[in-house]
Amino acid sequence: MEVILKTDIAGLGYKNDLVAVKPGYGRNYLIPQGFAVMASETNKKVLAENIKQAAHKAEKLKKDAEDLAAAIGDLTLEIPAKVGESGRIFGRVTNTQISDTLKTKGFDVDRKKITLDSEVKSLGEYTATLDLHKEVKHKVKFVIVGE
Repeated sequence: MEVILKTDIAGLGYKNDLVAVKPGYGRNYLIPQGFAVMASETNKKVLAENIKQAAHKAEKLKKDAEDLAAAIGDLTLEIPAKVGESGRIFGRVTNTQISDTLKTKGFDVDRKKITLDSEVKSLGEYTATLDLHKEVKHKVKFVIVGE
């Protein structure tokens, strides 16, 4: 029995995949739960159109991510932090602070898409990776300055 998956299923396939399953598994679990539909000719044509449109949308998202990365470029952010006498900062600098600083510069990047390359414990220059798209990653430098 062939079915078209509507969601990702571990060990079986990903959304919009055409997979062959045992009839009981498809009829009694996948289709009633809404995880799949029968692979009829009509559904296969709908799937082909959906994949075509999704590819166009994905290309637009990738282009937007590349444009954002180009706009950010070699920008260096300054993030203020309270510092002790030894030069170590109180608390820590997080991806939320980097996201907020980017917003003040006019770039809207979600904090969940920012990864610090190293732990920030003292004054100095560090880098963070912005995961703008699955194929577009961008490094941004930031400097921790004392308040």
